[in-house]
Amino acid sequence: MKAKNRKVVLIGAGMVGMSFAYQLYSSGLCEELGLIDFFPEKAEGEAMDLNHAGALVPPIKVTSGGYEQCADADVIVICGGLPQKPGETRLQLVDKNIKVVKDMADKIKTSGFDGVIVIASNPVDVLTNALQKFTGFPKNRIVGSGTTLDTSRLRYMVGDTLNIAPNAVRGYIMGEHGDTQFAAWSNVYVYGKPIEKYLETSDKLNKDELKKIEERVMRAAYEVINRKRATYYAIGISLLAIVKAILRDENTELAVSGYCDGQYGVKDLYIGVPAIIGREGVREVVEMELSKDELEKMQHSAGVLRKTLNDAYKVVE
Repeated sequence: MKAKNRKVVLIGAGMVGMSFAYQLYSSGLCEELGLIDFFPEKAEGEAMDLNHAGALVPPIKVTSGGYEQCADADVIVICGGLPQKPGETRLQLVDKNIKVVKDMADKIKTSGFDGVIVIASNPVDVLTNALQKFTGFPKNRIVGSGTTLDTSRLRYMVGDTLNIAPNAVRGYIMGEHGDTQFAAWSNVYVYGKPIEKYLETSDKLNKDELKKIEERVMRAAYEVINRKRATYYAIGISLLAIVKAILRDENTELAVSGYCDGQYGVKDLYIGVPAIIGREGVREVVEMELSKDELEKMQHSAGVLRKTLNDAYKVVE
């Protein structure tokens, strides 16, 4: 995909979408941002609100309207769909949101769009798989937000425990963006040292604490939703990181819902994995060496997603 005018279109102007849009608007990453929402007046109002700060940010034009805005876009970001409610798992959203994604896919194809689509709607791994099937677009050009946010949560929580900067922690949450995710501890590093080695000298971290952190990461969205009914700031920033990597052709490594064709023993499925992200979307899935236990967790997560996906397709057949 060759950049045209660095245009991004956001589908879904709710709290997640607009948290992303607000970050993008002031970033200088693109010259045009198009907004689409089920409620057109909502998108129009959001465009007006952002444009009113035009004298204070790098030049950018914000528009609202229909799917015709997608025709010349470089990236589409999908945040539309029903949100997760208190006590509800992400996978419980699938029957509702797969119908929404099917409708979006049909309209995106009709528009003539030929760029990269990033989707954050939940359950994101299931809907990433469905979006690729419905559009028929090349698999590398469909990217789910996957475990980008979960990975940031992991790095933040380890860093917070050790009183060090989160970016001094390297590692990934893999698998479903949901209850079957897992921390790939065998590939977590602190200041360049494997975390297993770090445990030998740390008085703040031990294996029991790592298990607690992994559980806290998995439960993080539930805890936020219980308190404020939704999560949106952190996922908005996560989406900005993915879109930035695409628009700037960064070829950087992020934990997204990427298509696996045998990596980690997973075939023909989008799931949370580290991947190189650039102009064409996913350049490649990074296959790290996981422990036997981690591989089993990955394959279990894939099995849960595959069953959910197969059941979901029956809803739109």
